[in-house]
Amino acid sequence: MSETLSNLESNVLLFNEDCIDSMSKLRSESVELILTDPPYNLGLFMKDRDTNLKKMRDNFFGAAGWDDLGFADWEASMNNFFAESTRLLKKGGAMIVFMSVIKVETLIRLAEQNGLYYKTTGIWHKHNPMPRNMNLHFVNSTEAWVYFTYKKKTGTFNNAGKAVHDFFETSVTPGTERRFGKHPTQKPEQLLQQFIHLLSNEGETVLDPFMGSGSTGVVAKRNRRKFIGIELNKEYFQNATERIKETKVYET
Repeated sequence: MSETLSNLESNVLLFNEDCIDSMSKLRSESVELILTDPPYNLGLFMKDRDTNLKKMRDNFFGAAGWDDLGFADWEASMNNFFAESTRLLKKGGAMIVFMSVIKVETLIRLAEQNGLYYKTTGIWHKHNPMPRNMNLHFVNSTEAWVYFTYKKKTGTFNNAGKAVHDFFETSVTPGTERRFGKHPTQKPEQLLQQFIHLLSNEGETVLDPFMGSGSTGVVAKRNRRKFIGIELNKEYFQNATERIKETKVYET
């Protein structure tokens, strides 16, 4: 299922199906930036550790059903994802993939096997993470993001001559960005703004194959980028569609 938001002058295209199926329908070399947050392959790992997260969070990702693959199946699915991504990226295009630190090495290996050029691994630090087990060990307050380019070692980087560190700090996603429904791994718009501004230009196309609640689409539309979003879960897809529809474009 796909939906074109015609009121956005066809600058937004959304698919409610498997990401590989949707990506296969898109034109080759048609995307400047892929910004996405795929499953981290931690569902079974967290369940085995008996962390009681399900009791603490009613939308715990480990119980959501989309992050419970075995490692070999997850690795194969990510390899297919990178293969389609390189077909879609333009020369010099960029990719940002959020990932658990313990899976970054695997992610880089798969990306490089598919022709992507590894640039760096950065960190997102949350100012106010859930203080789970704070009296037992360190509070988990960080997630990694990995930066690649395609067919070139450099690409768009709109830093205006200023140093940009590979370490971004924000709060967790605020309630105002969750009014259409909760998503267990939703990223704050403030964080995604950094990547969309730095790695793409107005009028270019941003793709999020694991769209979730649509935050990438909200920020892309607001900043006058074209957006393609893919989400398998019907509820998340509907929430994302409503969020993107109501987003206002920045005035120039």
